[in-house]
Amino acid sequence: MIGLINFFNQETWGMFSLGLLLLQLPAALILLSRLCKGPWRRPPLEPKTPIPELVGAVSVVIPTLNEALRISPCLTGLSRQSYELREIIVVDSYSRDRTPELVKAAANKDPRFRLINDPELPPGWVGRPWALHNGFLHSSAKSKWILGLDADTQPQLGLVASVVEAAETDGYDLVSLSPQFILKYPGEWWLQPALLMTLLYRFDPAGAKAATPERVMANGQCFLCRREVLEQLGGYESAKGSFCDDVTLARNAAEAGFRVGFLDGKKVIKVRMYEGAAETWREWGRSLDLKDASSSSQLWGDLWLLFSVQGLPVLVAPILLIFVTLGYNSPPVMLSAGLNLFLLVIRFGLLLAIAPSYDRTNSFIASWLFWLSPFADPLAVWRIFLSAWKQPTQWRGRVYQ
Repeated sequence: MIGLINFFNQETWGMFSLGLLLLQLPAALILLSRLCKGPWRRPPLEPKTPIPELVGAVSVVIPTLNEALRISPCLTGLSRQSYELREIIVVDSYSRDRTPELVKAAANKDPRFRLINDPELPPGWVGRPWALHNGFLHSSAKSKWILGLDADTQPQLGLVASVVEAAETDGYDLVSLSPQFILKYPGEWWLQPALLMTLLYRFDPAGAKAATPERVMANGQCFLCRREVLEQLGGYESAKGSFCDDVTLARNAAEAGFRVGFLDGKKVIKVRMYEGAAETWREWGRSLDLKDASSSSQLWGDLWLLFSVQGLPVLVAPILLIFVTLGYNSPPVMLSAGLNLFLLVIRFGLLLAIAPSYDRTNSFIASWLFWLSPFADPLAVWRIFLSAWKQPTQWRGRVYQ
């Protein structure tokens, strides 16, 4: 640090700080415009008891591929849902573990469960939208709603009634939920919130209305759509080659004039996505850039924003503060130091906002690393840059050309 101080004079640091201001200030204003919507967003969904009008209104579709280690809580949670749930179609892509046996065991206790296998994956399709598409095609025409769920979710009592009631009350044609995350190990408690923050910085909070179709956010872990809307969209055809098919389909629906919502569902659904920091980095990082659903200009604009207001502050704020204390107090240096401190305050403040989105019952001791997750922000932003450069070639055990 002493060598760095001696190498640069005040004029050089003034120019450096001015460059930071020109880079970061516009991004900070965009970020603030999004965060300001938070106080007026729709509150989190509450568990609901179904009303008679919802009898048999929903078909659930679950795509599976080697999910034996995590599907049981999902099956149990769905079996506890009430009469609004007509059927539960598990579309298995020929798992090599005990996934089919677990589904068959659930079907023996609850006749609403049905296990099918999807046909061979056609060229141009990604496995997940292909499985969901086939589940939709095999669902009952009497169901008004199609609810896609991931096998690693844990539906809470009253989930289905809650999300359908919210969609019908607010007039949504398609609505998805942000869950409560279940983390266990120290590494993921440190890294995962930083990766999640890349989404919060790029999009409006859950429960706020997106201004344009290209800013629509969605989560395929819990994804409800009107049957008639899916029929008009051709099922999952428009998202067939996307590794973020949920966002792609939601934006296509919004572009077609349908009303799309992204709501806070932390009280009605939980998810245990990945085991440890390494798997979180590898698997979730592949799709977090959302490039399949975004234009090139939008993708690189989002990367600029993340680099400016999430990746840089934790790195440059301490350096700028040191130079201010050493008397490098030109206006650009002072303003840049103040802006980066302000961005750090926002970042740590957002930890309080997202804390309820994490279940601490399974790892109370390791969960204290959640509060240090801002120091993982440069890594999280770097992961998004890495993902943006290339298309995934592997996903959930499948290899793609």
